[in-house]
Amino acid sequence: MLRHKRLEHRFVHHIPEVGDPGVIYISMEYATAVHKCCCGCGEEVVTPITPTDWKLTFDGESVSLSPSIGNWNMECQSHYFVQRNKVIDCKQWTRKRIEAGRRKDKARKAEYYESSVQPSVDLSTYHDPPGRSEANASKD
Repeated sequence: MLRHKRLEHRFVHHIPEVGDPGVIYISMEYATAVHKCCCGCGEEVVTPITPTDWKLTFDGESVSLSPSIGNWNMECQSHYFVQRNKVIDCKQWTRKRIEAGRRKDKARKAEYYESSVQPSVDLSTYHDPPGRSEANASKD
């Protein structure tokens, strides 16, 4: 059962050392959102905003995070979504489903970062095409 059914959002430069329950602190500079667990246990929940972790949506009035937040490393094991500042309770996952989800996340991250690696280009080896020089480049 969740104690906090809503999160007030606050955009901050730095995440405070000690945050208030029921508040989600969002640092765009550090691409991170932090809040106290919505079950009321007091644990800090850190959600990095990256292409392979969480996505944050701000509609001018409220924030949403996706995917869901599964606090599997915490004693409470809470699981919920944040949609338009509302906290939506989700079913508890089994240990088997948690492990499957972790494998899927790891594979998705590996795929993303492997496909994002661009071959480096050594510009020192670049040469103008034959017949092209600074003298005639301005004629175009």
